[in-house]
Amino acid sequence: MNTHHRQIRPRAKAVRRRVGWPAAALAVTAVLLAGCGSSDGSGSSAGSGSSAGSGAGTTGAPVTSNGAGTAGDQAGTSAAAGADASAASTVGGSSSAAAGSGGGATASAGPASAVSSVSSPAPESVAPVAPGSAGEVTLVTHDSFNMNKKLIADFEKQSGVKLTVLAQGDAGAMTNKLVLTKDNPLGDVVFGIDNTFASRALDADVLQPYASAAAANGADKYAIDDSNRLTAVDYGDVCVNVDHTWFTNKKLAEPKSYDDLTKPEYKDLLVVQSPATSSPGLAFLLGTMSAKGSDGWQDYWRQLKANGVKVDAGWEDAYTVDFTGGSETGTRPLVVSYASSPPSTVKDGKATTGALLNTCFRQVEYTGVLAGAKNPDGAKKVVDFLLSKEFQQALPEQMYVYPVTAGVQLPAEWAKFAPVADKPATVDPQQIAENRQAWIGEWSDLMGQ
Repeated sequence: MNTHHRQIRPRAKAVRRRVGWPAAALAVTAVLLAGCGSSDGSGSSAGSGSSAGSGAGTTGAPVTSNGAGTAGDQAGTSAAAGADASAASTVGGSSSAAAGSGGGATASAGPASAVSSVSSPAPESVAPVAPGSAGEVTLVTHDSFNMNKKLIADFEKQSGVKLTVLAQGDAGAMTNKLVLTKDNPLGDVVFGIDNTFASRALDADVLQPYASAAAANGADKYAIDDSNRLTAVDYGDVCVNVDHTWFTNKKLAEPKSYDDLTKPEYKDLLVVQSPATSSPGLAFLLGTMSAKGSDGWQDYWRQLKANGVKVDAGWEDAYTVDFTGGSETGTRPLVVSYASSPPSTVKDGKATTGALLNTCFRQVEYTGVLAGAKNPDGAKKVVDFLLSKEFQQALPEQMYVYPVTAGVQLPAEWAKFAPVADKPATVDPQQIAENRQAWIGEWSDLMGQ
C-alpha cells in the first residue's frame, strides 16, 4: 500500500495554518487564556513557546509506566498557535489526511489508569440515541480529520444528521479555541482532544456528560475519569521515525534509542516539533522526561541542542518538509512522528521508514459533546458514530490511527510495519496538570524558543 503521497501531500495547506498567528494575535490570545479560569493555572504559551507565568524550576518527578495503556489526563497547552485560519466544510468535500498515531496487528485496547482530578457530573443514560431526524450538527475537530465520504453519507442517511466539519488547527489550538469560546461554542461535538490536552478542556468545563453504550467495547479502558465527558476514539504512539533508505545509502547504522540521538554521528539529522505549538512535540518532550527523569531531561535536551536538533512548529513542517522520508527536498532522516506512519511509505512490499519503538509516548484521542451545544441529541449520535464498528474499521487507512474498539480487523501491513510499542512511556497525569506550564517554559528557555 503506497499511500504516502496520496495521504500526506494533501495536508500541505495545513502548514500555513499551523506555523503561528501574528504576534499581536498571540499576545491577545495569551491574555485571554490567562483569564480562562483553568483550575491548573494554565495559560497558554505564545508562539515563541514561552509559557506565561511559568517558573524555571520543575516540580514533581515524571513517572514511567510500563503498562500497555496510558493515563488519559496527560495535559499540555499551547497558545492557540497554528490556527489563524479556521476551515469549515460540510462533510463530503475534500479533507486533509493524517499520518497519525498508533498501530498494531489487532485492536486490543490496553487498560489506562483512571484519574479523578476533576469534578464528576452524573453520567447520562448509556442507551444510544434513537435514529430519526436530528438536524444539523457541527463537529469541531483538528486539521487532520479525514474519513470516507460514503461512510459519512450513510451515517447522515441513517441518523438524520446533517454533519458539518469545522477544522480548528492542531489539537492544542483546537482545545484552546474551545476554552475561549465556551460561552458561545463553535459547534456541538468535538473530536481530537488528546491526552496531552484533555485536562485543559475538562478544567474549563467545555464538555457535558454523555456515556455512549458503544464505549463498553474498548473505549472505556481509556477513560480519563468517571465524568463521561470525554470518550476515547483512537490511540497510538508518538515515536522517532527513521528513513531506512537514507541510512542505507549513507552506510550509517540507524540509531536505536534516546541516547543514540545525541551521538556525533547523528549530528544535524533529527527534526522535532515544539511542545508549545504541537501535540506530537509535547508528547516527545514528555517521553524524554519519562526516560530521563526530573533531574535529567534538561541535560538531555542540551545534548540534543548541541547535536543540531531542529525544532519546527508542527508535524507538517517536520514530516513533509524537513524529513527525507516525507519530502524529496528534506535534509533530516530522523523525525518525531508516529509508530503508524511507516505503512504510508510502503513500496514493493517494504516500508522505506520505520519507528524507533524505544522512543514512544502513548497518545489517545477523544470525543465529547460540547457544553452549550445547540443540538446535543445530534451530537450524541455523532459520538456513537465515531465508536461504531464501521468508523473504527476505517480509522487506520483514513487517519493512520489505531482504533480503541476491541476486535476490529486492521490492514495486514500494520502487523509488519506499524506495531504498537510494548512499553510506551507515560507521565503521571496529575503531575502534568500541575507542572506542564513550568515544563514548557523551562524547555523554551533552554532551547531559546
